[in-house]
Parts: sequence; C-alpha cells; structure tokens
Amino acid sequence: MPELPEVETVRRHLAERVEGDVICGVDVRLPRIVRYPAPEMFAERLKGQGIRRVGRRGKYLLFELDRGLLVSHLRMEGRYAVADPSEPEDPHTHVVFRLASGRELRYADVRQFGTMDAVLAGEPLPKGLVELGPEPFDPALSGEVLRRRWRGRRAPIKSLLLDQRQIAGLGNIYVDEALFAAGIHPLTPAGWIGTEALDRLLEEIRDVLARAIREGGSSVRSFRDGYGRHGGFQIQLAVYGRQGQPCPRCGGAIQKIKVGGRGTHVCPACQPASAAARIGTGVHA
Repeated sequence: MPELPEVETVRRHLAERVEGDVICGVDVRLPRIVRYPAPEMFAERLKGQGIRRVGRRGKYLLFELDRGLLVSHLRMEGRYAVADPSEPEDPHTHVVFRLASGRELRYADVRQFGTMDAVLAGEPLPKGLVELGPEPFDPALSGEVLRRRWRGRRAPIKSLLLDQRQIAGLGNIYVDEALFAAGIHPLTPAGWIGTEALDRLLEEIRDVLARAIREGGSSVRSFRDGYGRHGGFQIQLAVYGRQGQPCPRCGGAIQKIKVGGRGTHVCPACQPASAAARIGTGVHA
C-alpha cells in the first residue's frame, strides 16, 4: 500500500497538473470504487466544480473543490494519470474525470481496492479520515505527547505506529526503517519506551519520510507516480525487504519476523529484543 511519501509524491504531481482546472464530467466504470454518494449522484455533484487545491491527510488525497471535497484513498495499487483523450488508457482505468482544459484525470486500480467519496460542504467527512491521528511532521507531536498517550500500553511499538489513529500516514516500510534507525525493537511495548527514546524515534520517522519524499517514494512492488515514474528510495532501504542480507550498520544478517501479522524486518544486533519486548504482547517471531 502506498504510504505517506508515495501519496505525497502523487499529490505534488496532481497539484502541478490539475489545480485550477474544472471537472466537466465524470465516467464511473466500476461503481464499487465510489463509496459516497451513489455513483450517479457522485458524478452529478462533481460536474462543474473547480479543483482549487490538491491536499493530503495521512494516506488520503484531498481534492478541495468549489463546493466540497473529493476524498480518494489509493489502497493497494490505485494510480492517477493526467492524459489527453487520444492517449491509450490503462486497461484497469475505472474512473475518468473530464476536465475543462480538454485533458482527462484517469484513475486506474488493478486490485480495485481504492475508494472515493464526494462530500459537499457541511456533510460529514468519511470516518477513516476523521479518525486520523496527527501528521508525523506536526510540530506539536513530541516524545512527551506520545509518552503520555501510550503510558501503560503493552502493545508492540510497531503495531501502534501502524495504527492510523495514532500517527497518520505510516506503513510497513517506513516503520521498519525508522525503528531500525532509532535502535528500537519492533516488539517493544510502546508504554515502556521513555520520552527521550520516543523523541529520537520521531526524529528518525521524520528523517526517513523526508528522504523518501525527496526520492519520489519507494517502488518495492508496483508504485509509480502520475508520470509513470518509479520511486527511487527503495535503493536506500536499510532493513525492509533485506532479510538475510548484511545490516548496513553492523554487518549482521537482517531477520524477518511477524508483528501483529505483518512481516517485519529487524537487525537483532542493532535492535536488541529485551525480555520485556516479549511479555504480554501476544506476538512472536
């Protein structure tokens, strides 16, 4: 699933291409992509609306319109492209927005898990969007804030970092990378980590996200931006997807374990697992 750097890369591409344009019509070819309202009403309420700004919240793309918001989640393999009508379509194109500029904004999705909601001003926002925690770059977010929030929590730190209600936008790739950089084992109970270590973890989260954004995200599977380009950060990954390979810090072998059912990459030497990390978590390697 695209994480914050990949979604931010897509947002920047779309901002360059469609901000200031107007939606003249919408062709919904796969109705289940549209969650709200019904596909016919979805197309009708978007028709004639100008795209004022393309924003992002967590892993959601937010098209700010004249009279509301188009909320889009790419899920596993959703992809946007801006093209001339004469250009061949991706065979998995499911929604097409016809623009006043004469171009088309096309949404393709091989796995068909992506979602769209067209919300008018004054209507409730989608539940998942409302429940999002703070952005990782929010200056109000600190180790002390996390320490208070997670006091007494025995859930593994990785599980809480993947919970979008805790911090928005993080996923498997960048959580593994940030925990490695901070020297924290992913099974460590979140409530047992001190403020200083949480400050360091936030610094590493912000650093890895910023570097990934500069490189256009990570294409470890199929991610491509709106221009069809692959991300470049995958060549800088320290642990994710590198099981059995040498740790870039100590030379030991990277291991792959399970945390909350998610494949997790860790260096046993650089991220030592204390006995406390395995007590009461309900998770094992």
